[in-house]
Amino acid sequence: MAVAPQVPAELTLTTIGGSSATAAQWVTTFHLALVAIDPYTNESSWLLETAARILTTFRGADCRTGWLVTADADDARAFLGPWADELLTFVDPDRIAVKALGLERLPALVHVRQDLAVVGVAEGWHPAEWEAVTDNLGRIMSWSRPVLPAAGDPTPFAGSPALG
Repeated sequence: MAVAPQVPAELTLTTIGGSSATAAQWVTTFHLALVAIDPYTNESSWLLETAARILTTFRGADCRTGWLVTADADDARAFLGPWADELLTFVDPDRIAVKALGLERLPALVHVRQDLAVVGVAEGWHPAEWEAVTDNLGRIMSWSRPVLPAAGDPTPFAGSPALG
């Protein structure tokens, strides 16, 4: 499976609180920067704090930042803890969004432009790839970028299969 060059406009994204809107509606005003995670794997847990640091770095930029969690709301909350309320959180228990994005490995960082083009993706944890996505996002947003890898970040790993 290859990463989708374009997010389907009709793809429905549902927040942890149960609100739903299409991908086209979510990017009407802002880009979308998401970290897709699987709460049932060690790999996603290893990167939780690093991913949160990345997402919070861009929180004030002209983009929506958040999680795309391959679980229902209860399991997403249990896995994310306070991060479920700190950042926008989408639940994707059937992995429909993950599949629509063409992701093969989780965790993954995805940057979607307002025209729904996928302009950056990093899968698994390869700091140079995540840094390339965050550098491009920072350039587009005229925003500071996080240092990757930073002290305490895990060593590189391939991630887990995105579709379970």
